[in-house]
Amino acid sequence: MTDIQSSHSFDNLNIGRNYNTRSILCDTTSKAQDTLYTYIGISEPDKDPHFYENHSIINAQKRNMDFDTDKHDKLIQLMKDSNTSKSSWVLNERRWTCRQCSFAYNGFSVNKCDICKSLKTPPSLNQPCTVTVTEDVNLCSSSHIAVNRSESKLQVPIATLDQDLDDDLQIIPGNDVIEEQKWTCKKCTLVNSERSLVCEACYGSKLRSISLNHDMTLKKGEFWSCSKCTLKNSLNSSICKVCKTEKHCLDASPRHVRSKKNLSKTSPISKVPNTRNVSITKPEKSRVNLLTDLDQNSITSGPYQPWQCLVCTFENTKSYVICDMCQRMREDVRSSHPKEPPRLTQQEMSNKHWNYIVKYCKLKKQSYLDEDFPPMPCSLYYNPAEMKTAEMKDSHVVKWKRLRDIVVDEDKELAWAVFRKPQPSDISQGVLGNCWLLSALAVLAEREDLVRAVLITREFCPQGVYQVRLCKDGHWVTVLVDDYFPCDKRGHLFYSQAKRKQLWVPLIEKAVAKIHGCYEALVSGRAIEGLATLTGAPCESIPLQASSIPVPAEEELDVDLIWAQLLSSRQALFLMGASCGGGNMKVDELEYHSKGLRPRHAYSLLDVRDINGSRLLKLRNPWGHFVWKGDWSDDCPLWTKELRSELMPDGSEDGTFWIAFMDVLKYFDCIDICKARNGWNEVRLTGILPPLASQQHLSCIFLTILEPTEVDFTLFQEGQRKSEKSQRSQLDLCVVLFRARTESTIGSLVEHSKRQVRGFVGCNKMLEAGEYVVVPLAFNHWHTGLEDVSAYPRYVLAIHSSKKLLAENIRPPNYILADAIISLTLARGQRHEGREGMTAYYLTKGWAGLVVMVENRHENKWIHVKCDCQESYNVVSTRGTLKTVDSVPPLTRQVIIVLTQLEGSGGFSIAHRLTHRLANSHGLHDWGPTGSSHDPELDHQTTGLHSPRLF
Repeated sequence: MTDIQSSHSFDNLNIGRNYNTRSILCDTTSKAQDTLYTYIGISEPDKDPHFYENHSIINAQKRNMDFDTDKHDKLIQLMKDSNTSKSSWVLNERRWTCRQCSFAYNGFSVNKCDICKSLKTPPSLNQPCTVTVTEDVNLCSSSHIAVNRSESKLQVPIATLDQDLDDDLQIIPGNDVIEEQKWTCKKCTLVNSERSLVCEACYGSKLRSISLNHDMTLKKGEFWSCSKCTLKNSLNSSICKVCKTEKHCLDASPRHVRSKKNLSKTSPISKVPNTRNVSITKPEKSRVNLLTDLDQNSITSGPYQPWQCLVCTFENTKSYVICDMCQRMREDVRSSHPKEPPRLTQQEMSNKHWNYIVKYCKLKKQSYLDEDFPPMPCSLYYNPAEMKTAEMKDSHVVKWKRLRDIVVDEDKELAWAVFRKPQPSDISQGVLGNCWLLSALAVLAEREDLVRAVLITREFCPQGVYQVRLCKDGHWVTVLVDDYFPCDKRGHLFYSQAKRKQLWVPLIEKAVAKIHGCYEALVSGRAIEGLATLTGAPCESIPLQASSIPVPAEEELDVDLIWAQLLSSRQALFLMGASCGGGNMKVDELEYHSKGLRPRHAYSLLDVRDINGSRLLKLRNPWGHFVWKGDWSDDCPLWTKELRSELMPDGSEDGTFWIAFMDVLKYFDCIDICKARNGWNEVRLTGILPPLASQQHLSCIFLTILEPTEVDFTLFQEGQRKSEKSQRSQLDLCVVLFRARTESTIGSLVEHSKRQVRGFVGCNKMLEAGEYVVVPLAFNHWHTGLEDVSAYPRYVLAIHSSKKLLAENIRPPNYILADAIISLTLARGQRHEGREGMTAYYLTKGWAGLVVMVENRHENKWIHVKCDCQESYNVVSTRGTLKTVDSVPPLTRQVIIVLTQLEGSGGFSIAHRLTHRLANSHGLHDWGPTGSSHDPELDHQTTGLHSPRLF
């Protein structure tokens, strides 16, 4: 590549500009005056200077280029005196160019510049070559071609960049008109004139700015030289990258001279003068293309991928060690971690799998059959053989049919569609007792965006392949289902369906049945579970009965607070459902039926209104019929014309009714709220809930809050619907949040959920910036025969936050279970002052069992505590027995026993009797084995929970 190119003004010969050079002619006072020197990196004198914020850097560069003016003038005059008619430079004499003052005619054997006395710069791979090759154009009489000139002119020196005498010398053809074309500097983005060969601001190279420099050194035989600008272009390029001259014009434009090997004996070097009347007689030597297998677009990737400076973010080519912009060193490649190959997300993998199935079915001209959930009895029941016998006696016989074969009585003219503007009134339940799911679907239909989020396949698929996205036990899963559905003898859908020939209801129902094993697994549940499965959002339950409120609490419900919660939730467009006559309520079946209500049934809560002091709620029965018959029912005289037109503009709908808030408090046990919010962040972590206090298996979550954030925590138990209801083992879940400490323990209690035997529990808290520890708790599987570690129940903790936070699983501190329970009992337990210096704390009502903790404030006395719970039933003890004796040391607290309800649906009873006495030693004496402090003794399974802890 040419680096320095001087220009001369001839009468009959014009030498075109070299667009691949970096020199700018400086002495332009007279056209007739010959120029024997060039300057590198100096803008033209007549240009107005540009001002930049970093102008001090530019001025500093200019100061480094000062040289001795007097000596320069003397040297030029001497050169003019000795060259009056022509230049007599030695043929092929090699000289070097000074990097400071850019004088290009220093002797090759001289180590200092003749002008500025700067030292000769050693060769560098990162800087252009400074070698200058001169050529005497006056010796053309010995060549094959002659040039007629009216007067003698000076020869043109040719400076080359990394070009030796063995390379092909290139001479610029004359009289070529080049269009005005501005170029943008790659370093500072200044738009420069096409005459400028370096940037007028930062002196950046025009060559690097306008060419796709991939830092590949083109060697002999790997390039072709442009006839206009002499740029060496890759053989892959059909046009010049600078002046856009086509490659096929080479044959018409003489440009190559013979190499040193082919020199004539009569002339030291062969030359091609600048004229249009000549042609090259020597054929062009053959070249080998070494880049034919490289895609030009792939140069920016793979081995030639650019790197970004960590200081100025400028993108440099891979071979550069120093940033081309800020001159900072590149980070060591070996110190940086290799990039991980891109991994497909679960949704991307599912979509790829779906596309593959559809293409395969189109190719084979057949419909899809889901082998994981086949159209067989095993997809309907837990025990297909037993149910098949029952079916023979029953009038209902289930037959599986494709969607095209299903009989529809209404809207026969419509084609099947996934959904047509979903509405709550579209849903019909069928014979399956899954009102908890369908009531959640009815609420979901109020927001079409949430329905679309559940259904990944939103268009009718002729091949019968559909994808549904659900949140199972806290995990997001993509479920693939076919279009086989259970039907009755007449060909109608046997289970749920949607009006107007919509598929979204039976598709979602089938997907939920698939993830839980069969359709029978969907029988019975609560609306809150359906909302969590469909949205994955945090959910909470508002109790409407005083018997469901944990102690300590007031006996009477705060009705106004509950109503305010319902109004704010409706305003936030949260999804809500209501549970009728469930929990611990005493239900009069006849009274409920007379009022048009179904006990132990889930309803959708569609609206909450406060009009003229009347607190009203809009509910819907997923059956589509059997509605409320009390106050504010459809035919109630309380309705005014104005109120009816406002609340029921379209008249009464199937299964939908209005009911007073006070009647809801009387006949319903709870209202479930799903906080489906847009723009929130979500983190999900998993862990083990071991049946012992082992540090090896326990886990907790460490949170880092960077700014004040509202956070929702939801703790899920995995796989609790996989087996028959009689065999399900739900855990007593509780999630507790503490401040983090640097020591080997936890800090103060911040928030906690209820302790309930359910599929999941949760809590909400506005957290300040800081560090926190989340501890998941469960105890009713202790001492139940779980020995295999792989059989230990697992949990999923879902964290939803308004701002981003950091969450990670960590190894818990020692005795974290004991510290967590002690903190809970101190904050929420009932105090009982047994004697001076002793306090007993109880967690009972609303805590799914009993927790007893004793505090010994004596400084030198032990307290012997005997706890007898042998009259309790349907509970399990963390001590392995219902009767315990412990010696509590001075100034310590100890968790005596934790009793937990075994089953969430079954009843349980707890009776406890606490006896205590003071002692001067740790031994139990006549209350237990000789020399022992605890009965039963604490072992590796219970030490982490029941060891005494200092204040």
